Amino acid sequence: MPETIAYEKRNGVAHITLNRPKRLNAFNGLMHEELYAVLDDSENDESVRAVVLRGEGRGFSAGADLSSFDEEIEENTPDLGQYLRDTYTRAILKMTRMEKPIIGAVHGPVYGAGFGMALACDVRIAAESAKFSVAFIRIGLMPDAGVSFFLPRIVGLGRAMQMSMTGDPMEANEALTTGLVTKVVSDEELITEATKFAEHLATLPTKAMGKIKASLYRSFESDLETALETEAVGQTFCGYTEDHKEGVAAFAEKRQATFTGK
Repeated sequence: MPETIAYEKRNGVAHITLNRPKRLNAFNGLMHEELYAVLDDSENDESVRAVVLRGEGRGFSAGADLSSFDEEIEENTPDLGQYLRDTYTRAILKMTRMEKPIIGAVHGPVYGAGFGMALACDVRIAAESAKFSVAFIRIGLMPDAGVSFFLPRIVGLGRAMQMSMTGDPMEANEALTTGLVTKVVSDEELITEATKFAEHLATLPTKAMGKIKASLYRSFESDLETALETEAVGQTFCGYTEDHKEGVAAFAEKRQATFTGK
């Protein structure tokens, strides 16, 4: 069983919980390895059709556990770039390439690289207590863990620049108005609301959901012609799925479709 991650699957949803509450779910080496392992399991388990990512304790994540660098810093300056390649880069690429929706259920501090992990989720639902901070500038660093890619695309260049240069936190309600999160609920309702949404997504055509996700991410780097071709290729794939056949049949028969994710 993982030591730093809680992991369970029910009703078509994988529930992944960052579970180092005494360290505000800050990432150490073991947590990186265990998170990647459960993401990989969620991706490859056909019974899983959606994922919820959350944090245990008083917040989602404070980012990197800086205490894990203490010994290395005493000996020499660590190569932070290689650290990123070995840790956050692997997880974020896994999350964005997974052809299943990932719902971030965030509360309390969502700071630094923890913010990056939240941004890598496809949809974010926030508790009223959530506070988002890029934070890196406070220790003389630039944003990493995908923040420089996701944040300006979600909130706009000017707001992303301001957040990155100052590290000032953004409250949940402001995050809602900027599109950073799609819903704000009470802390008590957060897990229920995220689970309800994920379970709803798990009843929808999973293969088509994967193509939606892939095409939207690719659109960031595509011209119109490339985007149109990506749609055409994806639609060919979707057209041969069992869920497409079921959707058409249900429409013709004027009944509710029952999708199986195949």
